[in-house]
Amino acid sequence: MPSFAAMPSIVPSSWQSRFAFPLLAYTFAAMMAGTTLPTPIYALYSQRMHFTVLTTTVVFASYAGGVLIALLVFGRWSDAVGRRPMLLAATGFALASAVVFLAAHTVGQLLLGRLLSGLSAGVVTGTATAAVIEAAPEAWRRRAVAVATAANIGGLGAGPLLSGLLVQYASYPLRLSFVVHIVLMMLAIVAVLVAPETSGRTGRIGFQRLSVPAEVRPVFVIAATAAFAGFAVTGLFTAVVPAFLSGVIGIGNHAAAGAIVCSLFAASAAAQVFAGRMDARRAMAVGCGLLVIGMVIIAAALHFSSLVVLIMGAVVAGIGQGISFSRGLAAVAEQTPPERRGEVSSTYFVVAYVAIALPVIGEGLAAEAWGLRTAGIAFASAVSVLAVMCLAAILVEEARTRR
Repeated sequence: MPSFAAMPSIVPSSWQSRFAFPLLAYTFAAMMAGTTLPTPIYALYSQRMHFTVLTTTVVFASYAGGVLIALLVFGRWSDAVGRRPMLLAATGFALASAVVFLAAHTVGQLLLGRLLSGLSAGVVTGTATAAVIEAAPEAWRRRAVAVATAANIGGLGAGPLLSGLLVQYASYPLRLSFVVHIVLMMLAIVAVLVAPETSGRTGRIGFQRLSVPAEVRPVFVIAATAAFAGFAVTGLFTAVVPAFLSGVIGIGNHAAAGAIVCSLFAASAAAQVFAGRMDARRAMAVGCGLLVIGMVIIAAALHFSSLVVLIMGAVVAGIGQGISFSRGLAAVAEQTPPERRGEVSSTYFVVAYVAIALPVIGEGLAAEAWGLRTAGIAFASAVSVLAVMCLAAILVEEARTRR
């Protein structure tokens, strides 16, 4: 993963450079939207292919597998070969994913589609973040990181909102969303081809090394624990919220399911943008506290079958996730030597994406054994315990530092 602290821009002074910043931001958002596009459609797949919540969580988790493969294999490539080739590769994976979903009639095809989507996300996340920051004009230089964050998380939130509306109110519910995404990807390819290269191509092709220096490990363990808790929540919402809505609360509206997931990501994006000036460790403590509150609200929503309370829980948990994740990464970066930031940040993201997959599969297994409501409450309780442990560790570390 590249370090974004002080990236020089090498965008040439031409008509292309004036449009590079918005074009690359659009490309980033459109590709991330594709990764969450299937969320409101899982319920339709489960009805047509006759599978359970457990299968839904496994299909969803294959996305995280694709992300991890891409992070480890392609994590350093955009520094060596340039941003544009890797962005085009990411759009290729996204197009292939959409085509597989268009033709999907089996669980195996759904797994393949999600794997390809994960590969797209894993390639584009670091590459597009770097490209957007590097392409920012002088007037937007200080806000470039916020724009990249908004494109990333905003795209994740826009995906389920778009597909939920199309599934609920348009024809061809299993197909139309992916046709729209193919169109968006074709426009993204044009955008990448129009935008000039922004990288100096100074790196080397190779596998991304994962390691954490000894002096960084104390803060890394705390930050990674907070990231694990927060990403487990995003995985739960992206994979299982439609099932919660229909099976526990009794609302079968797909647009509502997409809107709830969107509210989580929108809250996370806003929190990441506005928490940028907070002290990193204090912000992590605040984020963990909000995660605990959000999980309590979500457990209450499932217990009382309340849509309004579920939305409240999504917003509070999203704010907690956004603050704890972004400021946790900042806390780790502050204590990491500049030459090691790539491998340490990659290790941090690997922990986060493992959190998207494994806990959600556990939720699926628990739903098979205990039922959806009980499994959801147990999941929320487990995340709360993890966030409380992280909060306690932050407070203990702060007290030790003061002494």
